[in-house]
Amino acid sequence: MKNFDALLRLVAHQPRRRLSVAVAQDYTVIEAIRDAEAQGLVQAVLFGDRESILEEAERAQYAVREADIVHEPDPLKAALGAVSLASRGEADIVMKGYLHTDDFLRAILHKEQGLRTGAIMSHVFIIESRNLDRLIFVADGAMNMAPDLEQKAAILLNTVHMASAFGIMRPKVAVLAAVELINPAMPATLDAAALAQMSKRRQFSVDCEVDGPFALDNAVSEIAAKHKKISGPVAGWADVLLVPNIEAGNILAKALAYMGNCRLAGLLVGAKVPVVLTSRADTAESKLLSIASAVFAINLQRTLWLKVGKVHY
Repeated sequence: MKNFDALLRLVAHQPRRRLSVAVAQDYTVIEAIRDAEAQGLVQAVLFGDRESILEEAERAQYAVREADIVHEPDPLKAALGAVSLASRGEADIVMKGYLHTDDFLRAILHKEQGLRTGAIMSHVFIIESRNLDRLIFVADGAMNMAPDLEQKAAILLNTVHMASAFGIMRPKVAVLAAVELINPAMPATLDAAALAQMSKRRQFSVDCEVDGPFALDNAVSEIAAKHKKISGPVAGWADVLLVPNIEAGNILAKALAYMGNCRLAGLLVGAKVPVVLTSRADTAESKLLSIASAVFAINLQRTLWLKVGKVHY
């Protein structure tokens, strides 16, 4: 699968799923839901302020069913209500609407009504690169702020599972840093080298090729990699970009969207159900593509096999 058009064709043949939306009173959210329902992807339950939802639905020419609106004007309570619906098994997908990400994540991580599984949750941006003619998976730009080595290994596993589900055989993972040389003064380069070695020792359950550290250019450009005399199967051909921290991932994804004209989707993986997690400023198209990606990911089977043992010096 090289682009989102192929994704939309595939999900059109899947069963309609129930989508629970937290704080749905946003025009682009309503537009995305309208289009997703028109394509037979989902049936939405909208949590939020009833009057505001109806106003936005009228603007978007979306014939919302009032029975599918759960009136809750408090955003925090609306978020918890939407998440609880999925936690009880009454919704297949949860979607963030018009509220801050940290408030939404509090509901996702709620001990009793949230979507914890015992595994780490992480975010993945799925980027459609027309220049590279492939999908690129960027993690983690929205959930884990400054992951350590063990957390990076788990984030890598989450993301490789997602890339595999999208039809990428043996995903190539580039662990990013500012430079492609190992430098003891730059912890990101040390983590990258360790993750590459973990892959060689088959510590990840999904077949993948991991290498690093890479700078961004030689991770995605074969020309840049050859010019710097960097070789290997990942150099220039990365499917997954594992970033060192949340700032790098968030800036990279938004730069690609706003300056590179790339279409993107955003999902939280590792929860009980797929979670659509996009920026409030994202376009309706981006939110629709995120819903479609979540529908596609529902059948993703995840193996929790990650060995990170003691290190002896």
